[in-house]
Amino acid sequence: MDTSQYLSMFLEESMDNLQTLNETLLELEQSPEDIDKLNEIFRVAHTIKGMAATMGFSKMAELTHNMENILSKFRDGELKADQNVVTTLFKCLDTLEQMVNDISEGEDGNRDVSSLIEELNNLNSSKIHEEVLDHSEEEDNLGLNEYDISVLKQAMDKGFNVIKINITLDETTLLKSARAFLIFKSLEDGGEIIKSNPPAEDIESENFEFSMELVYVTTRTLDETRLIVEGISEVKEVIVSLVELKKPKVTNNKSLCEPKSISENVIEKDENEKKEAAKPLKEIKEKEAVTSHKKTHQSVRVDLERLDKFMNMVSELVIHRTRLEQISSNHRLADLNETLEQVARTTSDLQDLVMKIRMLPLDVVFNRFPRMIRDLSLELSKNIDFIIEGQDTELDRTVIDEIGEPLIHLIRNAVDHGIEPEDDRIKAGKKPDGTIKLIAYQEGTKAVIKVQDDGKGIDVNKVRKKAEKLGVNTEGMSYNEIVNLIFMQGFSTKEEVTDISGRGVGMDVVKTKIASLGGTVDLISEQGKGSTFIIRLPLTLQIIKALLVKVGDETLAISLGYIDRVIDFTNDLIKKTNNKEVIIYRDNVIPLIRVNERLGIYNEEKEKSFVVIVKVGEKVVGLLVDSLLGQQEIVIKPLGKTLQGLREYIGATILGDGLVTLILDVAALI
Repeated sequence: MDTSQYLSMFLEESMDNLQTLNETLLELEQSPEDIDKLNEIFRVAHTIKGMAATMGFSKMAELTHNMENILSKFRDGELKADQNVVTTLFKCLDTLEQMVNDISEGEDGNRDVSSLIEELNNLNSSKIHEEVLDHSEEEDNLGLNEYDISVLKQAMDKGFNVIKINITLDETTLLKSARAFLIFKSLEDGGEIIKSNPPAEDIESENFEFSMELVYVTTRTLDETRLIVEGISEVKEVIVSLVELKKPKVTNNKSLCEPKSISENVIEKDENEKKEAAKPLKEIKEKEAVTSHKKTHQSVRVDLERLDKFMNMVSELVIHRTRLEQISSNHRLADLNETLEQVARTTSDLQDLVMKIRMLPLDVVFNRFPRMIRDLSLELSKNIDFIIEGQDTELDRTVIDEIGEPLIHLIRNAVDHGIEPEDDRIKAGKKPDGTIKLIAYQEGTKAVIKVQDDGKGIDVNKVRKKAEKLGVNTEGMSYNEIVNLIFMQGFSTKEEVTDISGRGVGMDVVKTKIASLGGTVDLISEQGKGSTFIIRLPLTLQIIKALLVKVGDETLAISLGYIDRVIDFTNDLIKKTNNKEVIIYRDNVIPLIRVNERLGIYNEEKEKSFVVIVKVGEKVVGLLVDSLLGQQEIVIKPLGKTLQGLREYIGATILGDGLVTLILDVAALI
């Protein structure tokens, strides 16, 4: 079978499933008795194994099969999801992720997994004896283990029937496994088979006689269940009976579940005795099913390249709309006005729609960090409470793809540099466990992401000394201005280089990457109390609202997301401090940048000019321009390789009259 047509689907599904396994394993480590999590992990692992085997990636299937063996031990109560076991499973997940990445790059995905399989086998052979219950009497009843008992208890609490089904096939049956498959399928359309004797593997391989015993959880009655099985050809006999789990009596505060009690708790009730009780139960379940029914949400996977093309076409449409409006205005074509207004509304709606289609919640980035925090806290022997807020905040897909790397640097920095060792925290009067918060929210046309820790903060003296070594004069700088020097290239106050941080590249990478996304990053720190990194990013990188300004003969665009206000400029506003020009506005001292001087644009001094006051993070600056041309929606076009070194601009746009206009990078100017 040619599986190449399914490769992209396989890769996407595999990465989604691996992320799900990462998250659920973390949760299982915190709550080892959570049956729902166990079921989900087992189901996802089984899906990965099946998909890998179907696509012919044998090493992936082999590793996942061995992982399933360990997960089976969880379900049977023979292994506990402790730190050691979960760490080994995480190693397997990392290897599976590497295999998927190899396959996406055209390789066969065959990595050496022998050492991992050996680790899994070692876990498999070493049972946690004190945790294992004595199941010696189970064979006398239904062969139910501790896991099965707890599943059945939960099912009964929710009003389901638990039915034991004894099935005998006709001795002339040729394909027993095919017949068994039909029985299983018919039953699972309205319930779940919890246990089968012989096991499902033996039934699949026809390694059984002509009879089988099933434990079935369903909302169906005994009669309905029996009739369903009897309706399948070559079934000779069906015997059904309801199963009930008796709650043991509590005496002298002893445990509710003594080792011997499992098999004794299982009591089969006569079919006639339970028949009447089952009918109202089914009616209740049917009513619940009606009231809780919700319309399923349908979605379609779309290739990202198609989405980008769609966005570009809408962008072109916006440009042509603006051009049409300009022509109509110039020629005063009244007949066109009404149609143009409708086109403008439709284009705006289409633009909003395509923007929303491109938006993704930050959850797709944030969900990888709990696992990273767990590994780092083990490596550094630090207990850390990791709190995520606002993960449903949405950003453009382009920004989402790029923001992961800077956040990894900031979080690793918070764990390594920020959070102190437990003894130091206790001496400082803090709680032993450190807290790191990852917070996101929308603020106007920006998304704000904060990485906050309650660690030791930034040692300003260390930063000052390092800055002076690098030739930076810190005299007259405020505390926050000094600590923000850590974003300089090659800057690190870490004396010992580790795998986690201290190479002096992390913060520089963070600032460069975020600046390339049109965003800013600031640090607020208080010594002994902690640090907060604040990232501000545009919600989208394609279409923005901008103020068009004139500097000399040049028209420039400034994103409205940065603009606080615009004021009239007169020379008497200017003051000088430290030989730099500032203006006093509403009792605030605001540094002034003459845009024509900064960009090398010649202009004659005019009687009337304007100051555009912009805010980038915590910094407020005034940009001196000659005149204002009004607001307009503009489409950002990249400058291309030839001009990509021009750091003062984030791109260019085409105006309605066909004029190409550069868009100022306000963050770079400041």
